[in-house]
Amino acid sequence: MGIEEKLPSGFLLDTVENVVGYLRKNSVWPATFGLACCAIEMMAVGGPKYDIARFGMERFSATPRQADLMIVAGRVSQKMAPVLRQIYDQMAEPKWVIAMGVCASSGGMFNNYAIVQGVDHVVPVDIYLPGCPPRPEMLMNAILELHQQIQDTPLGANRTAVAKAAEAAAMGAVPTSQMKGLLA
Repeated sequence: MGIEEKLPSGFLLDTVENVVGYLRKNSVWPATFGLACCAIEMMAVGGPKYDIARFGMERFSATPRQADLMIVAGRVSQKMAPVLRQIYDQMAEPKWVIAMGVCASSGGMFNNYAIVQGVDHVVPVDIYLPGCPPRPEMLMNAILELHQQIQDTPLGANRTAVAKAAEAAAMGAVPTSQMKGLLA
């Protein structure tokens, strides 16, 4: 004899955590951070063919204070890295990052002193999206994967502690430029 038997039919029961997760995943506002050719594919996702408005993401925010998703599309130079971090720090909590394209994920073909070898050395990344440039369908899939992560994110102080621990681990990792490969 639980509460389910006392409620009228058609009444939905769920946890607050699941309801908040559902509302959060359907109200993500991305910040535009297009740096190279991947930005063209990112812009295509906002068009009528792919229409990310059906996921509640119709407004690409030009200000970081109104965004909670950063899509880093393209290569990040050493001069742009502090700007990227400043924009990330100004974003509202909770915040997520998608590294779009091989240049944002690992530096791509630009293995030199001027390009950051992976944006995860600057900001913590939630989803890595491969490709040069990745197709809009791939970005849509990455957004859906991120929605699933957002849906399953716990609430409360534990969420903050887990996010800070993940960021500290990512920032303390050995840069890929200093890693020794199999041939070293």
